[in-house]
Amino acid sequence: MRRHSYRKYPTPSNRVLGFQGDVMLLSERREKGDMFEQDRAEAAVLQRRRHAEQQRQSRVFDTRARTIGVDSEALDSQVHDKKIQKEIENKRQEAFDAQMVQNDQTLRLLDQRQKDDIRNLNAAINEFRLQYQKKEDRREYDLYDPLALKKDLPPRVSDDDPRCGVSGVQRLMGEDLTEKIRKKEQQKQLREWSLQQQHVWAKALEDQRFAESLYDKTRLELDKKATELQKMEEQVKREMCIFTKEFNRAQAEESLERKKLQKQLEEEENSAEISNSTGGDLLSEDPAQATSAFGPHRVATDRWKGMSPEQLKDVTGVQQLQIQEKMRLKEEERQREAEWDRRRVQEARAMVLLERQQKRQERELRKEQDHINLQLVQAHKAQKNYIDQDVFSNTPTDEYFDQFNTTSR
Repeated sequence: MRRHSYRKYPTPSNRVLGFQGDVMLLSERREKGDMFEQDRAEAAVLQRRRHAEQQRQSRVFDTRARTIGVDSEALDSQVHDKKIQKEIENKRQEAFDAQMVQNDQTLRLLDQRQKDDIRNLNAAINEFRLQYQKKEDRREYDLYDPLALKKDLPPRVSDDDPRCGVSGVQRLMGEDLTEKIRKKEQQKQLREWSLQQQHVWAKALEDQRFAESLYDKTRLELDKKATELQKMEEQVKREMCIFTKEFNRAQAEESLERKKLQKQLEEEENSAEISNSTGGDLLSEDPAQATSAFGPHRVATDRWKGMSPEQLKDVTGVQQLQIQEKMRLKEEERQREAEWDRRRVQEARAMVLLERQQKRQERELRKEQDHINLQLVQAHKAQKNYIDQDVFSNTPTDEYFDQFNTTSR
């Protein structure tokens, strides 16, 4: 019975396709009508939007008619247009949903009918093949023998097989039997190259980190040297102040001591003059009454009879003492001046040495700073070239800026 139906309907797929074509034609005509109505509605909405946009542009771009504030009429018009558009979209969506439900039902029925026809057709074809198209009955069964490859020799036993001639194209470059071994060696070589490249990258990264750490250490050492120089300068200034203070104190004490000795000497001279005046030879009728009242070194000429040897000896002794005292004072003054000169020379020498050391350290700091600045300048130039050539290579043109401020939105 199935064989009879198969002979009566030789092409069930054509019947299914014809029914599908009719349904698709009807649905296409219906969709075309809906599309015409939809196009007209969309054209009306688009025309209304264009008209509203033209009116808005005339209000916005016209400097005489434009006012500062909110255009309530335009806003109300926009709200009304949005409501109408929303209603149209809702109706359109409802129509789409109904059409989609109908199409889904039709397609489901057609799909089920097509599956049934295909299943019946495949069953008839399989039955025919099992009865009349066995593989053992074919003339070329030897060509489809599953044991033919097991019975036949391989096309190539080795790379030196005499059956592999030039015209047979059985062996080409890179298709030898050692291909797997060669590929393994190549993979091993690629792995070694990759490891070597990773080692080089790691070494470069380590060198970069070492350079950065060396730069940080150098900067810290420079800061430490600058701090030490500043401390040394403050220490020298402090010592100079202490030395000047001590020297001024010594000078003040020496001046005070000198004034004290001078005052004591004046008091002794005054007391001696008083004692000579009260107990002198003039009142006691002493022959030495010729001594003048103006001092022991002066005499009254009207009563003087000449100097005695003792007086001459005393005068000579006093003169020698005065000479020695004057020489002692000069020697002390000279020694004091020499000591002062020596201290000034030592201080000047210390200041010169300190100034030379500071200049030398400043030159070294300046050289290191110049080297660092040169490196920074080179790095800045490289970064600037990278930004100018790689990052900001796409410069905006006038066409990019002309696309703005073309509408009223």
